[in-house]
Amino acid sequence: MRLLTLPTPQSTTPTTERARALVFEDPRSQQLLQRVKQVASTDTAALLTGELGTGKEILARHAHELGARRDRPFVAVRCGALSPSLAESELFGDEQGNGPRKRGLFEAAHGGTLYLDEVGDLPPGAQARLLRALQEREVLRAGSRKATPVDVRVIAATSVPLESVVAAGGFREDLLARLSGAHVAVPPLRERPGDILPLARYFAGLSGRRSGAAPCALASSAVELLLAHTWPGNIRELEHVIHQASLVCRTGRVTRDDLRFTSLHPKAPASPGAPCTVDGLMATLETTIAALFEGGCPNVHQRVEEMVIRATYRRCERNLGQTAARLGVSRDLVRTRLLQSGEIATPPASEPPASLPAAPPSRTGEALAAVRGLLALHS
Repeated sequence: MRLLTLPTPQSTTPTTERARALVFEDPRSQQLLQRVKQVASTDTAALLTGELGTGKEILARHAHELGARRDRPFVAVRCGALSPSLAESELFGDEQGNGPRKRGLFEAAHGGTLYLDEVGDLPPGAQARLLRALQEREVLRAGSRKATPVDVRVIAATSVPLESVVAAGGFREDLLARLSGAHVAVPPLRERPGDILPLARYFAGLSGRRSGAAPCALASSAVELLLAHTWPGNIRELEHVIHQASLVCRTGRVTRDDLRFTSLHPKAPASPGAPCTVDGLMATLETTIAALFEGGCPNVHQRVEEMVIRATYRRCERNLGQTAARLGVSRDLVRTRLLQSGEIATPPASEPPASLPAAPPSRTGEALAAVRGLLALHS
């Protein structure tokens, strides 16, 4: 079995942010591996596209190790984790102020590969500097007038269609064209079912080694359920499910009763006769919004808009770029509304977010709760 993994993590529990192992038993995975080998033989910028948890960083590392830069640094950057105000400084360096010069991540990756995870989350200023770095092969530190040459191969990744983000005004079209020099489409786990059981057995063995116990075997009932599941969380969901099952199985065998899936599917409304069609739900939503106005709720539009954005943000696993693309709005609007609702961290004290008025009690509160329920059901 061909197995690729991320570097050994410090934590002893499965990560909740990315896949940490790939196998290539399924025919589609074997085709994927061949495509990565082709990309590794070039030095152009590459773009990996695919759902969250499909193993894009593992493939980027493998491309680096197969290429001519294998003995040079591989620097991975989580673009969504970069503060908008500091993203340019982190990536390209800083010479402002009285402190020492700061080398950016581009310079840290000199001679090697820079992996930009969720590149669609980069703010506009960083996008412009990234395009310059790709075109001119140099970076300009903040506060400096002299460019610094860099020799870096960029491999970017995204879990959202960047064409949609471009159409919504959240990503530069010329930057997308530059990054797409070599494209690798990573299929979701449900489209490579031949990898499910090898990965499950690998994760069961990994859990056993961590606990000092023998790895749990997979009973036929568990195998049947694992193969039937659609795995919306992909490989990282599979790792979590197997890890939890290994902790609770009592006979040394994981059965279907030990499996607890973390991805929830939409459930039917609990109340009898409640609408279960899109038209019925929209009619209920319209009635609820009318009740908000009748109850004297202030700023109904803003509050409902923030609720929709917040629900979509959570549905998109707290990914700003994916949320903006799904709603067809700008990334800045999403960030502003999430700040106002307190969903994400507030900016510095010099730029406090606008506070929301408190919702009045009784009928207004009940109406808002109804909107939340509808959004949670079908967001």
